[in-house]
Amino acid sequence: MPDIMDSRSDAPPQRAVPPPPPREGAWRFTVAPAEASVPQIRRAVRELLRRQQVPVSDDLLQGLLLILTELVTNGIRHAALLTPRIGVEVAVDDRWVRVAVEDGHPYRPKALEQAPALENTSGRGLLLVKVITAEAGGRCGVEPTAVGGKTVWAALPLDRIPRMFL
Repeated sequence: MPDIMDSRSDAPPQRAVPPPPPREGAWRFTVAPAEASVPQIRRAVRELLRRQQVPVSDDLLQGLLLILTELVTNGIRHAALLTPRIGVEVAVDDRWVRVAVEDGHPYRPKALEQAPALENTSGRGLLLVKVITAEAGGRCGVEPTAVGGKTVWAALPLDRIPRMFL
């Protein structure tokens, strides 16, 4: 690393500080359609955001990781037979962080309009995604892929904290 001399004084040379990594970009992961993939992808995304120095608050990070958990879990539970690998993409720009989960199943889920009955222990995941995203001032949706599957995504603004986490 080159030495840098402070021309304003007789200060000794200082080591140049490398620039921070770019915050903007898109990163893609693939995971097996297995329950063990959920904590693995959560750790990978948390580490990526830390390494890229994305200015995300703890509360927003927890909301984003919960959304990611729900989307990957849905891919595992509902698309594993048609999906040898689940794709996860994280995209960041100066205002947003977006997570997207791609699988090979053609069914395009719709978030429930109301919570399922209390005795039903499943069916709340996409409703939770929808609520967290709305509370953060973000957007979410489902898009078909070119090969007949789907991508379910959520984008959250970096400058807001979901009210439900306050």
